[in-house]
Amino acid sequence: MNTPFERIEFHGLPALRITGRDGATAIVTDYGAHVASWQPARGGERLYLSDRSPYGNGRPIRGGIPVIFPQFGPEGPLPRHGFGRVMNWVQAETHDGGDFVRATWRLTDTPETHRIWPFGFTAELTVLLEGDRIDVELSVENTGTGTFDFTAALHTYCRVPDVELATLEGLCDARYRDQTDHHRRREDRDDVLRVSAEVDRIYERPAEAQRLVSGAGVLTISRDGFPDVVVWNPWEQKCGALADMPPDGFRRMLCVEAAAVAHPIALAAGMEWSGRQSLDAG
Repeated sequence: MNTPFERIEFHGLPALRITGRDGATAIVTDYGAHVASWQPARGGERLYLSDRSPYGNGRPIRGGIPVIFPQFGPEGPLPRHGFGRVMNWVQAETHDGGDFVRATWRLTDTPETHRIWPFGFTAELTVLLEGDRIDVELSVENTGTGTFDFTAALHTYCRVPDVELATLEGLCDARYRDQTDHHRRREDRDDVLRVSAEVDRIYERPAEAQRLVSGAGVLTISRDGFPDVVVWNPWEQKCGALADMPPDGFRRMLCVEAAAVAHPIALAAGMEWSGRQSLDAG
């Protein structure tokens, strides 16, 4: 009898293959609770994963959906993008709901995390597959005795045949911080975003959904709980300097990230926060 949940090895890492009754699949590694692959019920792979990516040994996986927690980027005392993406999470729960399948991974504070971030926490990453949609939800609980601040994101690498021919809708009139221009604040007046150079923008509270239109089809990207959206493509020069990406890798991806980064989240003791990103290829 086929099972929707199969423990596998993915590039040497323990992982779970999730399969819906409609044929949709996802692969999630315990390392980083990292969604490394998503194929909806109709169509092929929709996440970009670099063929030069490292796997494990304290190095982040390049591509898929890295979990950014508890710090986004270099803006803080922690390693870039925090420690969540380079730690082993515990596969905690699975559920077969018939029309959907769901699995959850859990990360808790350890002596290792306390050395660089002295707070008690439990983080959970839940992946739900249903037809042509995948939902990825991050929740954070403060299990300590005092308030802590954090930033977080789901660093989603959307796969496209050619980024120059892709368009991203749903950001018109949204204010953003341009990371390529000394963090200057600007406002996007264009109906669609087209990529023809490096893009690194933090959009503050844009519309709840964006549409990525490319040769792979239309991908609707929506979020709940995450106030911000990060759009990133390193373009040719910066991509060439990344040892874990091929020189033309920038052409095959566009990061559209559900994020809480413009203003850190203050979480009091005993409280919980959650944010979700949904990708719909239907």
